[in-house]
Amino acid sequence: MAQWENLTMPGIEALGRQTQTVILPLGSLEEHGPHLPLGTDTFHAMEVARRVARLRPVLVAPPLFYGMCRSTREHPGTVSISGDALRTLLLAVGREFCRQGMRHLVFISGHAGGTHISAILEAGEQLLAELPEVRVAVVNLLELLREVVAEQPDLVKTRGDSHAGEVETAIMMAAYPDLVRGTAPEEWPKFPKYVLVRNKRRYWPGGVWGNPAPATAAQGEAILAAEADRLSLVISSLEESDDR
Repeated sequence: MAQWENLTMPGIEALGRQTQTVILPLGSLEEHGPHLPLGTDTFHAMEVARRVARLRPVLVAPPLFYGMCRSTREHPGTVSISGDALRTLLLAVGREFCRQGMRHLVFISGHAGGTHISAILEAGEQLLAELPEVRVAVVNLLELLREVVAEQPDLVKTRGDSHAGEVETAIMMAAYPDLVRGTAPEEWPKFPKYVLVRNKRRYWPGGVWGNPAPATAAQGEAILAAEADRLSLVISSLEESDDR
């Protein structure tokens, strides 16, 4: 598998003759209940990227473990950066990818927070404006999962599951079983509508949004395989696009 950090200088030159596509896995360093590691979102993106690299020639860049975490920022272990910091970093890295001959930039995020995804989209749009030869895809893995579940509705039992619940527990059981610490109680937080709150743990004490109990490793394997297949189709569309 073509992981940028593991390649030699001649190795990356050789790969550059096969592909101009780079995947940057993005996530967060964020609480995921009492049973999943803080890097779960990033591990998810890394695993999908690696699986895509087995399906087609792409370069997988080192992941970014830091993102914007609004609703979990007060929980132990969560490290959140600002939107400005995230955009600045993605712009700098994107420009360097282009300078190294990568023309198709794929940002995939296992963290699906709205402000986080917005910052990635803004950086992608700016890269399009600055670099006429570059094409950019921004993929929210939660959205990709929704497409998968629409085609395979029996794949996930818990409706509305979104954070450290059935899906993420299953994915981690399949890809990183040594990092899973059992399970956790079902939890459905209720934040005030419209009103911003300082003490977010008051409304979300356990850090789970969903129900981890039904998760299985086989289910996680099926989800990851389907996500990799769909991301590969996105990359095909990106590489074939004539948008300039």
